[in-house]
Amino acid sequence: MKRREFTIAALSAAMMGGCASSKFKSYNGPEVTSIVVNKGARRMHLLHGDTVLKSYDVDLGRVPDGPKQFHGDGKTPEGLYRIDRRNPKSSFHLSVGISYPNTADRAFAESQGKRPGGDIFIHGQPNRRSSNGRDWTEGCIAVTNREMEEIYAMVQTGTVIALRP
Repeated sequence: MKRREFTIAALSAAMMGGCASSKFKSYNGPEVTSIVVNKGARRMHLLHGDTVLKSYDVDLGRVPDGPKQFHGDGKTPEGLYRIDRRNPKSSFHLSVGISYPNTADRAFAESQGKRPGGDIFIHGQPNRRSSNGRDWTEGCIAVTNREMEEIYAMVQTGTVIALRP
C-alpha cells in the first residue's frame, strides 16, 4: 500500500510541475526596434519601425514630473537611451536595464556637485512586497509581472528607448 501511495504522490507532483508556468516566454514576431515611453500619458509602446506592436500602462518614479538628474530624486529619466542589460533574477520579477546615466547626465550631475544615480530598469512588481499605488518606483518604469514577461521576451539588449515628458 505504501508503494502505491508513493507512486500516486510522485505522479501527482510530476504532473503539477508540468503545469507550472514559466516566467520565461518565447517570442517570434517582428523585432522590437525601439521603445517609446510617454511619461505624461503613463504609456509605453514597443515598436517595429513605425508600427506599434504592444502598448502598456506604466508606473514611474515617485516624482513623475521632470527628468531624472540626481541620485535619490525619485524621477524617471527623459531622453534617448538603450536597453543595456537583462536581469532574470530581479527583485521585481524580471527586468531590463536602461543605459541611464549617459555622458551628458553624468556631466550635468557633476557640474552640480552631485551623483546622477543609476540602476534604472523596466521591471515587474516587487517580489517581497506590494507596490504602493501609482508612481511608486525610485525612477524605474513598472508594469505587471505578466506584461514584464512579454517585454522580457520581446526586447533585446541594444534596443533604443526614448523616454519623453
